[in-house]
Amino acid sequence: ERDELHLVYQPQISLNTNCIVGAEALLRWSHPKLGDISPNEFIPLAEESGLILSIGEWVIRTAVQQAKSWIEYGLSPMIIAVNLSAVQFRHQRLPEMITEILSDIGFPPEYLEIELTEAATMKNPVNAYAVMDKLYEEGIRMSIDDFGTGYSSFNYLKKFKVYKLKIDKSFIDDIHTDPEDRAIVNAIISMAHSLGLKVIAEGVETQEQLNYLHTHGCDEIQGYYFSKPLSTEEFEIFAKNEKNS
Repeated sequence: ERDELHLVYQPQISLNTNCIVGAEALLRWSHPKLGDISPNEFIPLAEESGLILSIGEWVIRTAVQQAKSWIEYGLSPMIIAVNLSAVQFRHQRLPEMITEILSDIGFPPEYLEIELTEAATMKNPVNAYAVMDKLYEEGIRMSIDDFGTGYSSFNYLKKFKVYKLKIDKSFIDDIHTDPEDRAIVNAIISMAHSLGLKVIAEGVETQEQLNYLHTHGCDEIQGYYFSKPLSTEEFEIFAKNEKNS
């Protein structure tokens, strides 16, 4: 209500083309007295209070509107990825709400990606199937965030209508020195590709990490190596420079 929330956008880069293929929309809260408040602090409170539903709807609408504005600005169409909490995912009207937003704004559903954590999908797999089926039927993309940190069932994974797995930053940090992290990352990439899924690694910060992921077939990356999360104006500049380079 006081316009203290805003979104920043972190570029997602294809390792095959070195081009931007998407952006993850990330929620931020700038309080006039307390300054910037971490999402790790306010998101759990928003979930407990139920405010996450109205906040989440605002995030999706804002991100989709921004993605359409970028197309009108002259940028190539790209995926806009939005995180959903478990509370949002359990809401009965979630598919209808998302399709209404897409219809209102006139944004192609295939350019919206919903990121779900393993925990959100596994708490009630039967309900997850139903929600994912509805979103899939509308042409909306879905991915599993923080893959490998939860309690996945591979039986469920093959039934979920997802197209991408996101490797958690905790596996990327020491990938050039830790053989266990390397083994986990290799297994995720191999399994995903065997299931016909794409893989994106988050938290990529060094040339060594980038080289390893590229060598072992990771499809996309995001992280500070290419760019921190950017404001709308910063993202436009970054994308324009990348396009012209």
